[in-house]
Amino acid sequence: MAKFVNGIDVEGLKNTIGAIKEKPELASFKFRASNKWIKGTNNRATVKGYYGAGEEHDKRAVSMTFDEDEPPVLLGNDKGPNPVEWVLVGLSGCLTTSLVAYAAAKGIDLRSVESELEGDLDVRGFLNLDPNVRNGYQNIRVHFKIDADASDEEVRKLVEIAQQRSPVFDIVTHQVPVQVDFERKAARQVSSTDERRPGKAVRARMVRRRRGMHA
Repeated sequence: MAKFVNGIDVEGLKNTIGAIKEKPELASFKFRASNKWIKGTNNRATVKGYYGAGEEHDKRAVSMTFDEDEPPVLLGNDKGPNPVEWVLVGLSGCLTTSLVAYAAAKGIDLRSVESELEGDLDVRGFLNLDPNVRNGYQNIRVHFKIDADASDEEVRKLVEIAQQRSPVFDIVTHQVPVQVDFERKAARQVSSTDERRPGKAVRARMVRRRRGMHA
């Protein structure tokens, strides 16, 4: 029977580590996201397939669609967290997952793990008002509240390991090369038939006139 610690299949975790040690190529993953502008500052991100463990995974158990927007003070309508808030969300989730997995591997039972994150951002950078102000966060603070069957030193070690092993913590604390390109999306071609076809308002007037003729 599988042994679960903190909801983690410890035997499965060990087997995964062992398999990757034997075949390092299984460690290569490609995660993907797409985004579509909706209106104003609102856009929508979708997460579907990914590549990992040597194969493509085209389906997910649930549909993953996330709206991003800005608060009204930044000309948005609060349709969702703004992108920099999503950064805090990703960081909090990745640190927590890393901490919980390491605790499970060490056999440390966790009763609760909570975190609060806060980031300092000066929008003068984004608004191009001051070249000396960076566009992104100047500082991020993370505060954990942890209830565990462990000593203070063991909990401190969990928090340290979470920072050392978290992919998102690595992303936000080190520069990552990002390549951006673009293509022009072809505009809808209007056929000669479309050009000759009357619009809705014109068609409505024509219908009313025909009805009047037959009245």
